[in-house]
Amino acid sequence: MSLLLKTASSSLADQLCGRLAQRIQSRLLAPGARLPSVRQCAQQQGVSASTVVAAYDRLQAQGLVEARKNRGFFVRELPWAGQAAGAPPQQTPEPVRPAPVNATALIRGMFHSQHGKPQPGMGVFPADWLESRFLPASVRRVTGTQALLAHSLQYGEPAGDSGLRRSLSNKLASLNIEATPEQIITTVGATHALDIISRTLLRAGDCVMVEEPGWAVEFARLEALGMRILPVPRRADGPDLAVMARYCEMHAPKLFVSVSVFHNPTGYCLAPGSAHRLLQLANVHRFYVAEDDTYSHLAPEHATRLCALDGLQRTVYVSGFAKILAPGWRVGYLAAPQALVEPLLDTKLLATLTTPALLEKALAWCIDQGQLRRHAERIRDRLDQARARSTKLALAHGCNFAAEPAGLFGWVETGVDTDLLAQRMHDEGYLLAPGALFHATRQPCSLMRINFATTQDAAFWKVFARLRDVAAPVRRS
Repeated sequence: MSLLLKTASSSLADQLCGRLAQRIQSRLLAPGARLPSVRQCAQQQGVSASTVVAAYDRLQAQGLVEARKNRGFFVRELPWAGQAAGAPPQQTPEPVRPAPVNATALIRGMFHSQHGKPQPGMGVFPADWLESRFLPASVRRVTGTQALLAHSLQYGEPAGDSGLRRSLSNKLASLNIEATPEQIITTVGATHALDIISRTLLRAGDCVMVEEPGWAVEFARLEALGMRILPVPRRADGPDLAVMARYCEMHAPKLFVSVSVFHNPTGYCLAPGSAHRLLQLANVHRFYVAEDDTYSHLAPEHATRLCALDGLQRTVYVSGFAKILAPGWRVGYLAAPQALVEPLLDTKLLATLTTPALLEKALAWCIDQGQLRRHAERIRDRLDQARARSTKLALAHGCNFAAEPAGLFGWVETGVDTDLLAQRMHDEGYLLAPGALFHATRQPCSLMRINFATTQDAAFWKVFARLRDVAAPVRRS
């Protein structure tokens, strides 16, 4: 962490204000995030309380933070985004929305260099895990001179490359999901598939049920579309069906977004009994289920999936290949009930026209030749070893797991407010994923999500333990 040092040209308060302002303006501190208390910040930065007060006063004057009585200082929304740093805010700035948590801070953090250190808050595998010889070979096969011209000088098929859709249909059959190639639409990643579903089935103001804790990006995306978010507690066996039933009676939601296998962030997998009861609820109350199976390549084929039990009647299946194969390729897909295929395809065409045919053809070759399957097996073996090491390190440094370690992510109990801890860890070069990020409404939380692939470094855990031990315990209501 770079120290604050008083110079003739810049006071300590100015330096601290500039450091926090840069973090806010780059969205690494999300709107609504709570700053450390004056006392905590003074201890963290090695300065006096009066210096922190002066820095916070400057941030308030710039319209970057606001003070809330008896609660502390909070980052404000920036309706004047694009103005020069330090420019005065509009006369009537928009009020800070209390929820949901803005996930773009975590996403932006993915693209900011952190001194080459492994990042525990990241949601992807390290790049060296994904390196392979078959990916370049697959691209070379579809980019010969004639093929390159043929596939580059015209749009691809509206629903996606037919060869890839046939490959995906066969792949889904191995998961006991019966989907014809005509029921499959390729997308620009799994997130795009979820967006297509939302824009097709919902209108602003509609109610959507989401799992909590859940995927922070999904909360933020639905909120940006103007949806009313109904958080459903996620338990080890599946979503809380009693809560869902009450929502159905009171709000008539049109959609439920769920991660059945290796739920993010807990790692839970759906139990068969819960799956059957959930589908009964969907049929009675006529809502659709978007089943996000992003981590399908890490899970056993026999894991319970709603789409396999339902036969794509009230369910829409979503998956992709960025996590397991090539983040830069951004190839995802959805499989839908026949009656929804054309409306979903219309939404895709309005947004992207088509998807890149060259990469889709290369991916089809990887699937058909068994290269993807063998690659996934290697990743699973490596992840099993990493999970064991990371779990051992976490326990040795005073953490507990709120859920049995499984899949890519661990849901870790720290005992302190992880929002504040994340800010301190950032100063040390580590991007943390605090627990509040995975709740539809912001609240102090002592949990954090870790990536097992990037938390095998004992140096990270030593820094974590040092900063955790001087952090304040989480305040529970």
